[in-house]
This record gives sequence, structure tokens and C-alpha cells, in this order.
Amino acid sequence: MPDSKFEIDHVVINVRVDIDEAAKIFGRLGFTLTPKGYHTLGSVNHLAMFDTNYLELIGVPTENQQKRADMMMAPLGIDGLVFKTNDIDETYKLLQNLDMDGDPPKAFGRPVALENSIVDAQFKTVTVRSDVFPAGRVYFCEHGTPDLVWRPEWQHHVNQTVHAKEMVIVSQNAEKTAEDCAQLVQGEVQNPELGAYHINLINSRLTVYTPDVYVAKYGDIATSIGDRSMIFGALRFIVSDLSVIRNLVLNLATQVTSVEHDQSLFVRLNPFDTLIEFIER
Repeated sequence: MPDSKFEIDHVVINVRVDIDEAAKIFGRLGFTLTPKGYHTLGSVNHLAMFDTNYLELIGVPTENQQKRADMMMAPLGIDGLVFKTNDIDETYKLLQNLDMDGDPPKAFGRPVALENSIVDAQFKTVTVRSDVFPAGRVYFCEHGTPDLVWRPEWQHHVNQTVHAKEMVIVSQNAEKTAEDCAQLVQGEVQNPELGAYHINLINSRLTVYTPDVYVAKYGDIATSIGDRSMIFGALRFIVSDLSVIRNLVLNLATQVTSVEHDQSLFVRLNPFDTLIEFIER
């Protein structure tokens, strides 16, 4: 089976009620964030736009906590893995055939403030059933207005991040999780080392670790899996110059923990239980 025909559209960090604090911290880490977006579903977000994908910080305004109780109950930290699709209905059929279908496709939007106007960005999404990947929300997104999302003024970051390369999943049953991931994205599992499984996507990758291999790699700043069967353990971002993010991290000593290792920098954002690995391309 060839590499997957899908790619990572975006990855999501759930910051719950602390969206403003998250925006400050990620801004100080050198990310250029879009203005706060307001979803018709009740959530709010900021985006860090890269070349072909992006990072979403998602939160819930105080007045919508009951409306978005799902997000308030979801794990703090990395909580979403979203794949790009050009046909949401065909993707829903795939999920049904795999017996992984969750909610059927739905359409929504959010206003985007441009220089002289406000227009609505349009999306269609379909979800994977929540028990398939209990690490967090997994879904597919079809962009109706990609030109309103990938805008040049939002794609340049002080920290030199250019691409969300990889999602790291940690599973108590890593082999089965990797097989499920491969089925979902119509790819194949590669197992170059014991306890680590890789699924290549278009210009990105999924990696599934056993808890032991994950802790061996990230040490004391690894996210605790606790009694959960699966977590999203780390995001891997590509940067063009690792020294820039290294210097920016020094300004956030009380809010982040960092470890340099093998041409990459591990950065743990303590307030949001989130681990990001920055890798120089």
C-alpha cells in the first residue's frame, strides 16, 4: 500500500477558558496568531498558519461553557488531529466502510477580519467515532474558502516555524493503534524500531509510540499517560533556524520547560500540558 493520500490539515491544542493567556504565551514563543475567531458552534480560536497546515488554539468563552461542555470535559492540551479532505461526503463513506464513523458531515463558519471587510470562512467537517482514538478528537476538514485561512500576513513567524510535520500518539496498544491509523488514512505502517510505528502522509507523518519508548525519548518532560489508554503525546514542528526558538524559550522560563536533544528542541508548555518538538529542517 502506498503512502496515504491524506495530509495533516491542522493540529489542535485545547486551552479551555484560557484562550487569552494561551495567545500571550504562544505569541511570546514567536508565533504569529490570527485575530480571535468566533465559531458558530460556540468556541473561539487563534491560528498559527504554516505553509500547508496550521496550529489551532481553541477555547471556550465563559458564557459558552455549558454549550461547549464537550470541550470543557476534553483533556487539556493536544486534543485534536485533523486531516485535509477535498470531499467530505466521500470521506464520510470511507469512515462508514471502516466502521469508524462518528457524527455525519456538518458545515459551519467563522468571521474573518480582512483589511476592509469581514467575511465568513466556510468549513465542512466529519468526525471519527470517539472510542476509536480516545487520545482526543480526530476528524477531517474540507475548506470551502482556503484563501481566507492561508493568508501571507499570517504565515511568517518570528520563531521560524514553517510546518506541522508530525503528530506523536502514545498508546498502551501501540501496534493496534498504528494499524487503525493506517486504515483511517489509507496508508501503511512502518516499524523501523521496536515500540515505534510510523505512517507517512502527504508531507507529514503520524508516529505511534509505546509508553516506554515515548518516556525514553522525552524523559521528564513527557506528558503523563496516567490511566488513559492513549494520548496525543507531542507535536513536531519544522523550523528554519533552531537558534531562534531556543532564545525565545529563555524568556518564558517559568511557563515552559525545554531540553535540547539531537538537533531538536523539546518545549513543554506547562500551563497547557503540551509538548512541542521543534526540528531544524
